[in-house]
Amino acid sequence: MAILKFRVYWEEDDAIYRDVLVKHTQNFADFHQVILKSFEFDQKHDATFFRSNDIWVRGREISKEVYDKEYVVAPLMMEDTVIGSEIIDTNQHFIYMYDFAKSWTFLIQLIQVIKNVDADMTLEYPVVARTEGVGPMQYGTKGLLGPKFADIEEKYDLAEASEGFGEEGESNESDVDDEDGEEDTENDSDDTDSQASSGSEFFDGDAY
Repeated sequence: MAILKFRVYWEEDDAIYRDVLVKHTQNFADFHQVILKSFEFDQKHDATFFRSNDIWVRGREISKEVYDKEYVVAPLMMEDTVIGSEIIDTNQHFIYMYDFAKSWTFLIQLIQVIKNVDADMTLEYPVVARTEGVGPMQYGTKGLLGPKFADIEEKYDLAEASEGFGEEGESNESDVDDEDGEEDTENDSDDTDSQASSGSEFFDGDAY
C-alpha cells in the first residue's frame, strides 16, 4: 500500500490550495469527500472528476453518477474506481468539478507517493495535510458569517438599515440636551425642520 499526496488548487487562484493524503486503495468517492471537507463545502451537489494532462485538458470522467448529458465515453463511477488505478505517472493530474450550476473547479496534481514504511499509519485516511490561503465561500458572504448572521437579520431589519435606522436605531431629538444640561427648547421648531437622516453605513443592505 502507498499513500498518495495530492495538491488541490482552486482554479481561480493557485495560491489557494489544500494538500490531501489518500490511500491508493481508496476510491474517488473518498477523494471527492475529502476535497469538499478541505474547502469547507457541503456535499449536496453533483460532482465529477476528469482525467487530465499537464496542460489541463479534460479527459474521461470519473463521476458521482451518470448525468443527463452527452458523453464521448461512458464515465467511470467514483464508488467503483480505485484512485491507484488511475495513476499513470508520478505527476498525475485530475480536474474536479463540483456543483455544476456554480461550476466550482479545482485542479489536482499528485505531488508525492509515500511508501507504506514511511507513512503514518496512525492517521485515518483520507486526511487534509495542509491548508494554504483562505478558500472561496460556497454560498458567499452569508456563509462566512455563519448562523449568527441570521440572528443579526432578525434583530435588525437590514433592508431598513440600508436606508436608515430601523426601530432599534431610531433617535429621539427631544432627548438631546444642550451643553448646560438643560433641554434646548428655543430652537425646537428649527430643529424639526433641520433634522437629518443618519443612514447606517456599517451594514450593507445587500447581504450577498
